[in-house]
Amino acid sequence: MIVVMKPGATQQDVQHVADLVLEFGLKEHTIVGTDRTVIACIGDKRSVDKSALENAPMVDRIVPILAPYKMASKEVRKTASEISLMPGGPTIGGAKIAVIAGPCSVESRDQILRTAQAVADAGGVALRGGAFKPRTSPYSFQGMGEEGLELLAEARERTGLAIVTEVIGVEQVEVCAAYSDVLQIGARNMQHYPLLEAMGRQDKPVLLKRGMSAKLEEWLLAAEYIINAGNPNVILCERGIRTFEDYVRNTLPLAVVPELKERTHLPVVVDPSHGTGHAHLVPSMCKAAIAAGADGLIVECHPDPERATSDGAQSITPGALYDLMTPLRRIAEAVGREL
Repeated sequence: MIVVMKPGATQQDVQHVADLVLEFGLKEHTIVGTDRTVIACIGDKRSVDKSALENAPMVDRIVPILAPYKMASKEVRKTASEISLMPGGPTIGGAKIAVIAGPCSVESRDQILRTAQAVADAGGVALRGGAFKPRTSPYSFQGMGEEGLELLAEARERTGLAIVTEVIGVEQVEVCAAYSDVLQIGARNMQHYPLLEAMGRQDKPVLLKRGMSAKLEEWLLAAEYIINAGNPNVILCERGIRTFEDYVRNTLPLAVVPELKERTHLPVVVDPSHGTGHAHLVPSMCKAAIAAGADGLIVECHPDPERATSDGAQSITPGALYDLMTPLRRIAEAVGREL
């Protein structure tokens, strides 16, 4: 349930209700809005004396949360969340659409620095790159590890781009957080609950990819694990789902974007690279994603896709990224956004 405070409630009024919630053995999440403050009460509510909460000073009303995902629900927060990708840096979830681009894997210093500069020149706000790679085959390239993280940090120093990198195990959370700005949870780990909870204890934004066979509600409940553990800065990423089609690597269900906008306040990013598996489809899906209401794009971009150690077939070149930004800006303007 949520406790809705009256307009004009002071910090002392809010803290008094929060203290009552804690006394009842519940977890409280205070959300300050433009007009009023609400306090979400999470936990077993059978022992709660609702009259005590209703009679507290400056309480307007108590409203049950019907959605199974509590903190991610629009029932708790009506306005869209705007998340900073790095301190003092770009945000996602507001009027401006964020473009994140970079290679699937960090392969070398030259490769990642060249790509980072190309992403910055094109107008991107963040560099993606995997230092630890979960691969289907144990014989495939598994990433450069901490050396790759160091190269990503160097790329940030040179370009000012925020760094997005994937964490594939609980034991890697601390080292990845030390070097990167946004921690990514890949599709294979969407329901790795210890990892979700470990991410919830970090103060970095988390980009949560949808599992390849996950339903929308399962995806939002995975986000709830992170938020419930203490980290409200979750970015949802649609990367396509597994279907019977074989002309694409995955089927990219863009209808999920407006549906998520109806259900959650969290920002929504679309990954057209994994969502199709083919570089020639990426530009069209980027355009469609923005038209559908996405808050951002995460695109695989490599200076030499033919020689990429992973996912070369779905990686566009820096030149293609640069050319793509012009039509993306026009579409963003047409739907009342900016790039």
